[in-house]
Amino acid sequence: MTATRYAAKLARIRAGDYTTGDYMIADAKDADVTGGIPATGARRDAQGRPAGPRTRPEFLDQIRAVIEQDVVDIMLTSAGNLDALNEAQAFRGSAIQPAFRGNETTCVWSNIRGGRYTDAPSRPYRGADLAFAPGDLCLYSLTFNNDAEADTKMLDAYAAFRREARAAGVKHFLEVFNPNRPDAVAREDLGAYVTDCIIRLQASMTRAERPEFLKVAYNGPEAMQQLAAHDPSMVVGVLGGAGATHRDTFELIAQSERHGARLALFGRKINQAEDQCLLIAWMRRVADRAATPEEAVRGYHADLARKGLHPDRALDADLAITGEALRFDATPVAV
Repeated sequence: MTATRYAAKLARIRAGDYTTGDYMIADAKDADVTGGIPATGARRDAQGRPAGPRTRPEFLDQIRAVIEQDVVDIMLTSAGNLDALNEAQAFRGSAIQPAFRGNETTCVWSNIRGGRYTDAPSRPYRGADLAFAPGDLCLYSLTFNNDAEADTKMLDAYAAFRREARAAGVKHFLEVFNPNRPDAVAREDLGAYVTDCIIRLQASMTRAERPEFLKVAYNGPEAMQQLAAHDPSMVVGVLGGAGATHRDTFELIAQSERHGARLALFGRKINQAEDQCLLIAWMRRVADRAATPEEAVRGYHADLARKGLHPDRALDADLAITGEALRFDATPVAV
């Protein structure tokens, strides 16, 4: 089996030898667990314009294209799609680490047409059966809502998962979402609340039980610094969140890396791109500090133009920062 970049980078990070180039990028192509036809995103026509929802075969073709590009460090999919990719030997000779989603809390059931699941406090649910695990690394997600009954159900389900994962020989990384209830915690306390929930949770876990790394929302520089600095043995990554602008995407990489994160896992930010492989190439440049976020936006637009692809947003609009947490530490755009 080909050695993965992920394993080499994770070993250096844990050894305290993190250096430029070690920041990891994951493509989170697990959107199908969020539900239904809209989840896989829009196919693109020859000019790069949206042209209706992707079918599953089209979605798998896009995943294979990213694998063949060989730039991302981790490819995360649903268990069903990873099984299909394995059958097609998509990872043969690849240095990319495959991973599958081990559960899907109800707050991610956001693409079910007519659904209202995201309105209620998130509940644990696990569709993937570890007896049929298609790989040796999976994602497990938790959502804390500042509700003792709901949160203990989340934690009990996570404890049961850890026991099964150890028995199946499957490692995991842990995703902790921000509360999905809008009134769960005051906005100014959000980052501190999520950080403290994570620290409290891991206090009861031995090294053998701990996740390989964390995946959390970027709640600003202070929250990221506190979480990353509290325990150097805990590798912290950020989740991408909503698509927004490409400036948001590149700022998230640059700012999170500057404040202690060592990887980013992007779902919609990649899946909604006009050209996913072009975007990933510029993400890598930003992660390697070879381009600023602004330079990356301009470079990406220039690459789209060279390929004759129409951008979803005009350049000026795409240079805007729309994520509230990203505005605290962004450099101004050159006029």
